[in-house]
Amino acid sequence: MGESKIVELKPIEATPASFQEYGQVIEASPDGAEFGPQDAQLDLTRGIPRFYIMHIEDRPLKFSSITHHASVTQCLGSIGGHVWYLGVAKPSIVDNTEVKDDTGGKINIVQSRCGHFYVPPAVESVRVFRVEGSKFLKINQGTWHAGPLFKGDTMDFYNLELSNTNVVDHTSHNFKRENGVVFLIND
Repeated sequence: MGESKIVELKPIEATPASFQEYGQVIEASPDGAEFGPQDAQLDLTRGIPRFYIMHIEDRPLKFSSITHHASVTQCLGSIGGHVWYLGVAKPSIVDNTEVKDDTGGKINIVQSRCGHFYVPPAVESVRVFRVEGSKFLKINQGTWHAGPLFKGDTMDFYNLELSNTNVVDHTSHNFKRENGVVFLIND
């Protein structure tokens, strides 16, 4: 493929309402508050949870690859509440019992190296969210995500996933290779 097309995306402020199709925005709650729908609704049942701090360097506001995890929810937040961005697309996992090609080739169903089936995300379905302050994002199972991305040279993030998520549950789509597109965040 020749030169890539640049697709500029204007970030959407991450709020519980704006992010609900992709996961949850979790904000501070009073000490002693009981568990409820405002809390992260997690699925960590398929392995050993891993909660750690990621030190990330040089993640400018552009991306051409996007990833999903079919078996786990994931939580990301910046240490210090600094501004960061996350590219997303809705989950597109296909139930194994429904995989049959009766579409006449109109829907591209792919089998991940992890074993599950999915439809690659469409260029026009990609959105970018801006996250600021003392909140974190809970990413639903199967939600495509790119990032975290940020303007500075380095940032630290806390991350909650499974201990082996990036080994056994990591499916990626490369927009540059498959669609000739690179996304640029315009903020």
